[in-house]
Amino acid sequence: MEYQNTPDFAQEQDQLDPIKHLKKEYYIPFHNGNPTIYLCGNSLGLQPKNTADFINEELKSWQEYGVEGHFNGARPWADYHELFKAPLSKLVGAKQHEVVCMNNLTTNLHLLLASFYQPKGKRVKVLIEGGAFPSDHYAAESHMRMKGINPEEHMHVMKPGEGEIFTSEEIIQTIHELGDELALVFLPGIQYYTGQFLNIKTITAAAHEVGAFAGFDLAHAAGNVPVSLHDDEVDFAAWCSYKYLNSGPGGVSGVFIHEKHSNDPDFPRLTGWWGHDSKTRFQMTNEFVPNAGADGWMLSNVNIISSAAHLAALEVFDKTSMATLRTKSLKLTGYLEYLLTSNPDINSRIKIITPKNPEERGCQLSIYLDRNGKAVFDDLIAGGVILDWREPNVIRVAPTPMYNSFTDVYEFTQLLHKLLLKHG
Repeated sequence: MEYQNTPDFAQEQDQLDPIKHLKKEYYIPFHNGNPTIYLCGNSLGLQPKNTADFINEELKSWQEYGVEGHFNGARPWADYHELFKAPLSKLVGAKQHEVVCMNNLTTNLHLLLASFYQPKGKRVKVLIEGGAFPSDHYAAESHMRMKGINPEEHMHVMKPGEGEIFTSEEIIQTIHELGDELALVFLPGIQYYTGQFLNIKTITAAAHEVGAFAGFDLAHAAGNVPVSLHDDEVDFAAWCSYKYLNSGPGGVSGVFIHEKHSNDPDFPRLTGWWGHDSKTRFQMTNEFVPNAGADGWMLSNVNIISSAAHLAALEVFDKTSMATLRTKSLKLTGYLEYLLTSNPDINSRIKIITPKNPEERGCQLSIYLDRNGKAVFDDLIAGGVILDWREPNVIRVAPTPMYNSFTDVYEFTQLLHKLLLKHG
């Protein structure tokens, strides 16, 4: 696609955008009386306009039915988690019984690690990336310590051979080098800091070749890039719903467990009442019989209010597809890259640490500023552009295809240009 650094070009692309109408489904925050340019969906997605209606429906059910709301109303609470199976399975490339919506992300990572980190003999090592999101690192380290494995010795913290970006080859080579000492590969789908989209399929295959499990934190991938968890034979994955899935701060999390594990009633897990076979749950026998599929990992009944917000957000996703969102995302992020690199005043002051190959990234570009980065960032916020700062000197910019436009991207780069000159 031939890009142009003009407002007319951006406006023309917006008119040609087949999903431009979806922006009207969201509330855009205002700053000094004007709508912001919101480029922070990688941290917290915008509120869909239908969210309040979904939440109020459940508040009304609570008001009218009390505890009987578990079995009455438009969406009885006892089976509420079933409502997510169809939309989530499409978003992450899974079978419906392989996904469940429950808890929060780090809680789910702990539940999954309790099942899939199974050190035995010399197979004790965990592979994780250097600079992993803290919760991922903390969770993996804590499970190693609880099982008597020294993470200083057996957590393999992998770093790129050059720069900030991994190659698939070096990840696979590391997996093969660890070989029969490797118990678990635990990596992100998209690395939060650099925005790199890892090759989930090849990493999973390499892990299985040496007899290890492969699990992924999809916090920055779910709703951002197409994934095929079942076909890629991923063992497990978890994600939050408040970034690209737009389900509200601290929103409920999603889990994938491949059917080869989730349909095994003897697979190790931490158990709770709601994970017990729903047909006999209320017999209260205290003899655990797991639900089939990922539902067997549920602990407690559903957080209805948070889940209602999630359901509202997924309704908007039903108006498009991940393929359509991805097509726009590639163009939108490519346009951002073009505007940053074709302007010599900007290009001389920044380094894009996200992969240049569009297939190796989602909609986020992480921009390293050579100096005065925080001052530039603060002025961007003051100018009505909402984005994300990460130490030591990185601004993460995420033009989200669901509600961002080419004009948003163009206007952001115009302001960035001015501020780089100001803070030269």
